[in-house]
Amino acid sequence: MTVIQTTNAPGAATDISTEAAGSTTAEHARTFGTVLVANRGEIACRIIGTLRTMGIQSVAVYSDADRGAKHVALADTAVHIGPAAPQQSYLNIPAILEAIKATGAEAVHPGYGFLSENEAFAQALQDAGVAFIGPSVHSLNVMGDKIRSKNHVSANSVPVVPGIAKPGLSNEQLMEAAEDVGYPLLIKPSAGGGGKGMHVVERPEDLEETLGTARRVAASAFGDDTLFLERLVRQPRHIEVQVLADNHGRVIHLGERECSLQRRHQKVIEEAPSPLLDTATRARIGEAACNAARSVDYAGAGTVEFLVSDASPDEFFFMEMNTRLQVEHPVTEMVTGLDLVEWQVRVAAGQHLALRQEDVQLTGHSIEARVYAENPERGFLPTTGTILQLLEPSGDGVRVDSSLVEGLDVGADYDPMLAKVIAWGQDRSQALARLDNALAGTVVLGLQTNIEYLRLLINDDDVQAGHLDTTMIERKMEGLQFRHPDERILSAAALFVHAQRYGGAHKGEAHSPWAQPSGWRIGQWRPTRFSLGTSATSFTDVQVSGPPAAATVVVGDAAPVQAGLQVNPAIPAAISISYDGVTTSLRMAEGHDGGNVLFIADAGFSCEIRVRSREEQLAEELASIARTEGTAHPDVRSPMPGTVIAVNKASGDTVAAGETILTVEAMKMEHQLTAMVAGTVSVTVKAGDLVKADQVVASIEAAANTTETADQDADTAAAISEGA
Repeated sequence: MTVIQTTNAPGAATDISTEAAGSTTAEHARTFGTVLVANRGEIACRIIGTLRTMGIQSVAVYSDADRGAKHVALADTAVHIGPAAPQQSYLNIPAILEAIKATGAEAVHPGYGFLSENEAFAQALQDAGVAFIGPSVHSLNVMGDKIRSKNHVSANSVPVVPGIAKPGLSNEQLMEAAEDVGYPLLIKPSAGGGGKGMHVVERPEDLEETLGTARRVAASAFGDDTLFLERLVRQPRHIEVQVLADNHGRVIHLGERECSLQRRHQKVIEEAPSPLLDTATRARIGEAACNAARSVDYAGAGTVEFLVSDASPDEFFFMEMNTRLQVEHPVTEMVTGLDLVEWQVRVAAGQHLALRQEDVQLTGHSIEARVYAENPERGFLPTTGTILQLLEPSGDGVRVDSSLVEGLDVGADYDPMLAKVIAWGQDRSQALARLDNALAGTVVLGLQTNIEYLRLLINDDDVQAGHLDTTMIERKMEGLQFRHPDERILSAAALFVHAQRYGGAHKGEAHSPWAQPSGWRIGQWRPTRFSLGTSATSFTDVQVSGPPAAATVVVGDAAPVQAGLQVNPAIPAAISISYDGVTTSLRMAEGHDGGNVLFIADAGFSCEIRVRSREEQLAEELASIARTEGTAHPDVRSPMPGTVIAVNKASGDTVAAGETILTVEAMKMEHQLTAMVAGTVSVTVKAGDLVKADQVVASIEAAANTTETADQDADTAAAISEGA
């Protein structure tokens, strides 16, 4: 049943004013009275903000998982459209059509992702007499298929990458054609987008197996397993051109964006303009993009993506056209002063594009960083959690497009992108510096993010110099030095917990020395011990003697240090830690489990620290008795939160080291969990179960020839319990 909620929230979702230029001054002619935003997250918030500025009523749609989402509160009206699963909500065309009918929306803005490039959705809106704030069905049809679009634009004076792009080719036909394409080559799904399902093949002997994998991924992700091949361009740069067109024949471009900093074909950092192109090449690639748009009678905002060799920047090749708004559109807005969403709405309403090509001026430089719920040190696996504390940056030239609010539950149902931090400067150097400062001032406590990784990336010497290509992140990844909780961070965590116990013990006798867990006694004070976990299997003991504000702290085997903790009551989550004579400020928040988990942030770095109970310490000690020191841990843990989608082994089965036991899926990623040791497996989950990060999903009783078992009697266990 459709549920309509009127929110009437004041204020705009995002402020797109910049130091470079203000928003468009186009004449506010008649557009639409009500627009439904068929999306979620930061892009829904961003669109709603422009609609409010234009005086247009906004309608949000939301799934079960998004009842408390920011875009729901920002919209004038919100409509529930189904369960969390995208197929039953944000991809559910009948549910969205019902929401349109219930609210009287005259137009739909699809954002990006979900139904933004769905030809059937655009056709359904057309049949219902509702405006689609996007291109025509014809444009979607031609450009929505990579094979069709490549063949189409090549006949319209747009250069394409050498390869084979024909519909319906079998694996055998692709393998035969690969010899003419040449190695290395790239397998691409025809119906794909966002870099998903692309595979690099270096050698002929690897092609057959990789084609099989590519077809399975394409069928699962896009419902279409059609593949094509392209020559792999070495040291490629990904440069895209923003086009804007109306329904009256005018097509212009708004300059290019450099999107070469990618991980697994997903963009991470984007900027405008590109540091690679000169004025002449910019004009040529812009005209090629306009030709591609003209060839399909394009209307609205769109992006034409090109592959450019770093060694030959004057040569460029068409990759695809994205017939929608792009994630990275803010950098173009920052350097042009134009609101692309506003122009999308005006074009869809039939207005003429007031801008001519000569009116477009690029002022300064802008760079965007995507903030994701992911753990870079764990191969960028997605993370989940509740936003406990949030601090988003502001200041000259800084813009944040975000869906975050404190208390928001970030689950595993959708893409893990949380926000975008964008900076503008008079030149590229200033833009980079402002972005770095903005990221350092961004605090998201409650789950792991990639903020520290983003800072490391933009401060790399090659990035600072503008020497970029799409394979750079993979080459640089192993050399990135991530911070880990040091003695100062661990001391702050221990002192924070110590302060809670200190202030909360026997409140009726708060001034009595016997009521304080200070360790005081006649003679030498006994320290309070904390076992702090920085991962599922890594722990450090911290000893605290004295009151929290002036204590002696011993971290692990280090020497004693004088430390103290002060909480700033005026700033939520702000604490000051004095450690060995140096005072610094941190942000800290408790998890929802009564303080057993702490989240700490410091200048873009963040970590999760678990305070182990005596029971947990005892259990770990007992478990370690049966393991020879240095052998692999028999527990199999899920490295990410998600859903168990396949169980390959049953309890009692014999497994070899490296053999797959089960598969967990989250946020469009699959991860196979394998046995670390050979032995007999015991599986504790089944297909369909939800699991948390680091949850034990299976354990292995190691084979007798791989692990020496030690006999321990009850006296040993009792001794461990007494000393815990």
